[in-house]
Amino acid sequence: REAELAMRRRLGDRESNILAVQSNLAATYRSLGRFEEALQMKRDGYTGHLNLYGTEHRETLIEANNYAASLLDLQRFAEAKTLLRKTMPVSRRVLGESDDTTLHMRLTYAMALYKDSTATLDDLNE
Repeated sequence: REAELAMRRRLGDRESNILAVQSNLAATYRSLGRFEEALQMKRDGYTGHLNLYGTEHRETLIEANNYAASLLDLQRFAEAKTLLRKTMPVSRRVLGESDDTTLHMRLTYAMALYKDSTATLDDLNE
């Protein structure tokens, strides 16, 4: 998959196709337990989606949630919560409270609170 991503970049493939391959590669790294590499790919994918589609696009919001999940894999809870605090309100406003993407973001946020052993009672009451 790394070779496919490099080839697509060299050939000038559409950015949306490159981002899709990048996301698949990040998922593969995550499945293999290569969490640092997955995180780098997810961060780049999220940034790419932001640049291509803007903050209010469904794909950007999905990538934000995927990036946050990768942060959780590395126990970087504060970063995940910060990202989700910024993107969840956008998802609620644009996609709605009961949309799958919004609900997945809320689940990821809840997991960040639950897994963080340093979370305070105030954090848990959010």
